[in-house]
Amino acid sequence: MPTKKNLFLVSLGLFALVGLLSATYKSVPTAVPERLSAYGFFAGNIAEQKPAEGVMPYRLNTPLFSDYAEKLRFVKLPAGQAAQYNAAEVMDFPVGTTLIKTFYFPVDFRDAAKGRKLMETRLLLRETSGWKALEYVWNEDQTDAILEVAGDRKMVAYVDAEGRKHEQEYVMPNLNQCKSCHNRNEVMTPIGPSARQLNGLLDYGQGAANQLVAWQKQGMLTDVPDINTVPKAPVWNDPATGSLNDRARIWLDINCAHCHRPEGPAGTSGLNLSIHEKSPAALGLLKTPVAAGRGSGNRRYDIVPGQPDQSILLYRLESTDPGIMMPEVSRKVTHREGVALIRAWIQSLN
Repeated sequence: MPTKKNLFLVSLGLFALVGLLSATYKSVPTAVPERLSAYGFFAGNIAEQKPAEGVMPYRLNTPLFSDYAEKLRFVKLPAGQAAQYNAAEVMDFPVGTTLIKTFYFPVDFRDAAKGRKLMETRLLLRETSGWKALEYVWNEDQTDAILEVAGDRKMVAYVDAEGRKHEQEYVMPNLNQCKSCHNRNEVMTPIGPSARQLNGLLDYGQGAANQLVAWQKQGMLTDVPDINTVPKAPVWNDPATGSLNDRARIWLDINCAHCHRPEGPAGTSGLNLSIHEKSPAALGLLKTPVAAGRGSGNRRYDIVPGQPDQSILLYRLESTDPGIMMPEVSRKVTHREGVALIRAWIQSLN
């Protein structure tokens, strides 16, 4: 027969478990739609991802790598309100804004007509208290995406641009992982839609137009200066858009600098990979790591100019070992082309 002491310990354990689950999922707003279709972001067949009225598509010049997934991006602003231009960081979006990002894999990267598989749609909602993240995972029938706070893992198969077949596990983050990447000074912050990343062309159905100009004409963005004075991010894999240095720096900025900057979760590393950083030491050149160990690969410096194979940075970008690889979240495979870019950049630093 259970004693009072045993019953007390069981109750205490259950209380602790409830507290742990509550802390894990405390970022989930109450009464949110279970299905993505309930928001009305898309017209007609939701899988076609055709934006409804008031939903604006956008693209980034150089996006974050996500295990070769492609992305469809949209923004919905509250009626009658606009974002405020920011020359350095993401735009200042008003309360009521939703940023929408759908991840998918083409069946064959060489032929869009063969279709695609939608994997997940992530939402960032700007509430009075700040930004909130929600994760929706697409069902196998591709008819809708379902709210999933704990993330998910699914196998995906595709043919890449060179005709090679791939089958890999694709990881969808839980809400705490979303918060870890979007953390700036313990405040959730969007990563992508900055002036330099949006300063590029997008076809809105009537020919290509500059995105910042289009947003301004639609009343979605205020205080935009002369477009010729706006910074412009190069396309990381297009040499016509920028030098090797510029393309490597923007790749590091979008893939690494949300953590590796003074305000980010990896600020204590002393490594600042932001596009705004000017100090060679802060960028990692001949900089010793704050904490050595298995993640250093027995290499002495974050970046050794002219010697990529002696640089910790490249070692961690190449690895798929969870205890070594960078970025740590939402990556299972190596970005081969991105690693080649960073390798060539480090080699050029003589």
